[in-house]
Amino acid sequence: MRRMSNNNNQGGSLGLWTCVAMIAGGMIGSSIFSLSGLTMTAAGPAAIITWAIAAAIMLCYGLVCAELSTRFPKSGGVFVFPSKALGKTEEQGRLWGWISTWGYINANIVAIAFAAIYVGTYLSVGFPIFGKLQIPLAIGSIILILVLNSMKFALAGKVNNLLVLGLALTMIAYVIIAFVSGAWDGSTLVPFFTQGSGGSTGFLAMVPTAMTGYGSIVAMAFMVSEVKNPNKNVPKSVLIAMIIVLCLYLGIILATVGMVSAQFLMDNPGMQFIPLYAAAFTKLASIPWVSKLISVAALLALLTTMLTVMSLTSRAIQAAADKGLMPEGLAKNNKAGVPFNAAVLVTIPCVVIACFPQFTSTIVSFGALFAAMTISINIVSLLVARKKFNLPEGAFHAPGGNVLPVVALALIIICYIPDVINGGWMIWAYSIAWYVIGIIYYKERQNKHKVD
Repeated sequence: MRRMSNNNNQGGSLGLWTCVAMIAGGMIGSSIFSLSGLTMTAAGPAAIITWAIAAAIMLCYGLVCAELSTRFPKSGGVFVFPSKALGKTEEQGRLWGWISTWGYINANIVAIAFAAIYVGTYLSVGFPIFGKLQIPLAIGSIILILVLNSMKFALAGKVNNLLVLGLALTMIAYVIIAFVSGAWDGSTLVPFFTQGSGGSTGFLAMVPTAMTGYGSIVAMAFMVSEVKNPNKNVPKSVLIAMIIVLCLYLGIILATVGMVSAQFLMDNPGMQFIPLYAAAFTKLASIPWVSKLISVAALLALLTTMLTVMSLTSRAIQAAADKGLMPEGLAKNNKAGVPFNAAVLVTIPCVVIACFPQFTSTIVSFGALFAAMTISINIVSLLVARKKFNLPEGAFHAPGGNVLPVVALALIIICYIPDVINGGWMIWAYSIAWYVIGIIYYKERQNKHKVD
């Protein structure tokens, strides 16, 4: 095996707790405030297990990427990791890097647009003055995040820290109110596995959806160049952030399923994407300011997710452009040292998608599958990298040997089986077609690059 050098022990400017806040803020977003309603509808109270399983898979994935980031310490890991590890030749590696990046870019554009849609939704239901401004609010939130992504990353990180602190406090307040108000009813948890529309396997089928709620677990691994002492701070921040977020998620889910049943969400589909507001509207109506609290918490959560995800996506595009797979202007940093051109490219499709909130369910399905494909490619990248390269001196090694990545990969496959059986083949077909388009673009770009 080849020996790799690792000269990135000190890294960038972001310390441990800023990394924790970036990861946690990226994770606590649109999923827990909106997609959690889909998991409760399909799985009922067993949605608690859904989110726990998803957390286990994504923690494994986070540790996998933490090791990859110390093996290949360059930002844009979604492209860098497969391109370095996979393929017998450099060109084959670049192709795998592009396939990973192509799916990742699409998944994240969907995530940003989806979050923006629900900025408008939560503000409109919480504050009637915004009732007819859902789309303008969605577009405005995307522009705001673009502006934040034009600033120095350390400054954007400080803004994110404040947003995450406010978010955590509001989420804790919601959970406490649910349990002390007398509105929570433990009898709604019985039967545990069969209340949802998905029947006894609904909790398993919803795991891929819940996984999107932990997608930013890789934030610092994919932006490793920005992290101070990454060999220690990347894996530590992954573990600490996951513990914090999982506790908040389970508290939110348990509090909500004790107030809103799966049957209620099935009977009121308009409430499926705003389950916390549904709980406040039905069981906490005697405390009118709770709905305002939820709207504010959702706004903070959605903005922190959008901020982190746009940062990740722009750096993935930058890494691909740096290798000639996208226009060279996308590889450049602005005066603040961030890839602003790439962020603008991300913003454009996000704005377009946010104008069509009626397609939310389809948007979610596409995003979940693209994310799962990218996760699988990067897990395989670690397995191959361990065979091809020695671990650099001082680098982080994910625990459990090859068992950890293999188990994570197996769980992803198992969780997608119900979706395929139940007719999810159309989403797969459309997704495969999109990857074919990506490969055609890659080949054309490669040919142009050779001619130039």
